[in-house]
Amino acid sequence: MEIILIAKALHVVGFVSWFAGLFYLGRCLVNHAESDNLSPLEGDAPDAVRNRLKREILHEEYSATEDRVYKIIVNPAMMITWVAGLVMIAWNPGYLQSGTPGWLHLKLLLVVLLVVYQVWTKKKLMQPMQAGERPFTGWQLRLWNEVPTFFLVSVPFIAIFGKVGQLNYLYLTIGVAVFSFMIYRAARAYRAARAS
Repeated sequence: MEIILIAKALHVVGFVSWFAGLFYLGRCLVNHAESDNLSPLEGDAPDAVRNRLKREILHEEYSATEDRVYKIIVNPAMMITWVAGLVMIAWNPGYLQSGTPGWLHLKLLLVVLLVVYQVWTKKKLMQPMQAGERPFTGWQLRLWNEVPTFFLVSVPFIAIFGKVGQLNYLYLTIGVAVFSFMIYRAARAYRAARAS
């Protein structure tokens, strides 16, 4: 039983660190994209020269920070989460049959999708941005940075209610949809307030 408790504790530490890393990485990508908004950039005026230099320095700093966050926080935390979770299942295969039917399968599917999100973010956003491309605008990156929130809300509810047999998939779907809509509306309101 101690192995299960240790694995549970490591699982919690892993997923808290994983989400912290994903949210911080997303914030770095937003800041990286918005560093392009410095102006003026043209000409030899002191402001333009300073802004070109500032933009170059920010690009280097954000690129280095993104690499460190991914390699030092996001990837190791993801591995700790997976290993600890798989140890819990291996040590107690009853998890697969207990509670609401299918809860663990759904949780594992969402965790696999979170890994897909992480790898896609690295390959399609982080690496192109470090090469000077801008695949998403700052606004699109802000919305993309909210995607892990969907997982952060869904997975604990699935795990807690599913394990004790009280997970209602309809209520889960409605709750996550309403929450996602609220996040989107809040992001739109923030964008409007920032523009004015």
